Amino acid sequence: MTTGVRRFFYVVSVLVFAVGAILFVGSTHTARLFAWTIKSPLTAAVLGANYWAAVALELFAARQRAWARVRVAFGPVLAFTFLTLVVSLIHLDRFHLHGGELLTRLSTWFWLAVYAVVPPVMVVLGARQLRGHGSDGPRSRPFPAFFGRAVAVQAVVLTGLGGALLLAPSWTASIWPWTLTPLTARALGAWLFGMGLGAAQAVWEADFERTRIAFVAFGVAVLLQLVAVARYGGEIDWSAFSIVLYLATLLGVLGLSLFALLGARTHTRMS
Repeated sequence: MTTGVRRFFYVVSVLVFAVGAILFVGSTHTARLFAWTIKSPLTAAVLGANYWAAVALELFAARQRAWARVRVAFGPVLAFTFLTLVVSLIHLDRFHLHGGELLTRLSTWFWLAVYAVVPPVMVVLGARQLRGHGSDGPRSRPFPAFFGRAVAVQAVVLTGLGGALLLAPSWTASIWPWTLTPLTARALGAWLFGMGLGAAQAVWEADFERTRIAFVAFGVAVLLQLVAVARYGGEIDWSAFSIVLYLATLLGVLGLSLFALLGARTHTRMS
């Protein structure tokens, strides 16, 4: 992995930690601290959970030496940042661009600047990385067939949900287990679509060592989202079937992550 890509992941990990802290810890204070007001603390906390999961992804990515162990993060992060930029521009009227406290305006312009700069920087870094010398080593711990199929299902579910939230936010929000606005629906959609791409990349890599950092991030995201649900469960329509699907998806992702990180060692020894 090139030095530029490594430094990029270290820098971005600091940025996403800060955003995650605002959203996950300050879930009820987004009107003052964040780029736009998120009226639902649960939505803010879920977004914050994803940002803090990204901290784990990017720190572990920065510590890798082989590009084959970072690909599972690089492409999905690029897709997520580009989609979030598009979502921000579509809903620019909802952002705290003018008026309010100086801190609020600064956080808004900083958000827009970061998402405008990161995608082209990643394209340049990615191009330099691909021009580098070297080749992938052999897959040291390949996926068993059943696990690869299960992760492929995860990729389809996450990209499908993300695509629905991005393209049809109002309709998807109408069946979501808690209230979403078009902006927050698309913000969540960008995350789910990026995670789905990460799962798809994991299927292509088909190796536990090459995909370890992705499954760490998936596991962290699920655990923190469950904490968010416990904190703000009053917002959820517990009678809706969609909450069953939401929790089942979380637990499915968590189960695959635990197998990848823990059970895979046992499976490898037995095989």
